[in-house]
Amino acid sequence: MIRRVLVATVVAAALGGCAGDEPAPTFTNPVYASDAPDPQAIRVGEAWFLFHTNTPAANVPVLTSPDLVTWSPAGDALPALGSWAVGGKTWAPEVLAVAADRYVLYYTAASAATGRQCVGRAVARAPAGPYVDDADAPLVCQAALGGSIDASPFRDSDGSLHLLWKNDGNAVGADTWIWSQPLAPSGETLAGAPARLIKQTEAWEGAVVEGPFLWRRPEGLFLFYAANAYDRSSYAEGYAVCDSPAGPCRKAPENPILASAGRASGPGHASMVEKDGRTWLLYHAWPAGQEGAVDPGRQVWLDEVVWTDGRPVVRGPTDGPQALP
Repeated sequence: MIRRVLVATVVAAALGGCAGDEPAPTFTNPVYASDAPDPQAIRVGEAWFLFHTNTPAANVPVLTSPDLVTWSPAGDALPALGSWAVGGKTWAPEVLAVAADRYVLYYTAASAATGRQCVGRAVARAPAGPYVDDADAPLVCQAALGGSIDASPFRDSDGSLHLLWKNDGNAVGADTWIWSQPLAPSGETLAGAPARLIKQTEAWEGAVVEGPFLWRRPEGLFLFYAANAYDRSSYAEGYAVCDSPAGPCRKAPENPILASAGRASGPGHASMVEKDGRTWLLYHAWPAGQEGAVDPGRQVWLDEVVWTDGRPVVRGPTDGPQALP
């Protein structure tokens, strides 16, 4: 299968200033125009590593970039699934660095024992892998609640580690909850008790909340999440403010803060990165009018998040030139 990989077009454009100033470099979304759903990126040294949901050729495809804009395929981070898992549905991988030479990958895959999607973990010595899952059972598997998907690790300001995920209730006609539970310092095992943070309650969310991640700022602890049907233009991104990683959390009245616009349809399942003091949202979106299509699928978009009166404001979806991160 020939996959079309288009990198962001970096152009030179003047963004104001005095005559004689050097043109400021810009980029235009999407920054990765092939199918790469559920993107999450980490920085190691001067390089960025982005992980996304499986393709026919890879369980956990990994991309690399020097600048968050120009992305190149770098193989399969998880060549072999854990013995508990069945291939073909390896979703929403995210990576946590626990040491300079130790990285933990959290991934969703189908459980051979239950037939439901469950969360596993794998370990590697380098950010791009190869990661190895030596466990004989998944890390989280709420089979009675529809399964467990969309795991996201979080390191709080006190150094404590936590794992978020969603119970896949919409697979069985039940509520979908975002859950949180402490992780051991190794990041490989759970500790403490799980807590339920939010479920679908608002009209814009439809029947689903999913794709969570936590982000701490001086203003507070923010829980970002996607909601509604992933293959519709109604898919969007919102947030809640939490007292702690275990909650309670209060949804923002201005939700959703990222919704379909211009050439981006159904934007969501985001992750956040920081570069030179600025925060950026990586997320996927369909080309408008091609929701649910395999080709080109869900492309990777990048837009800045600014903090206004202590609240996140996404400058996007932006499909015109904007300054490089």
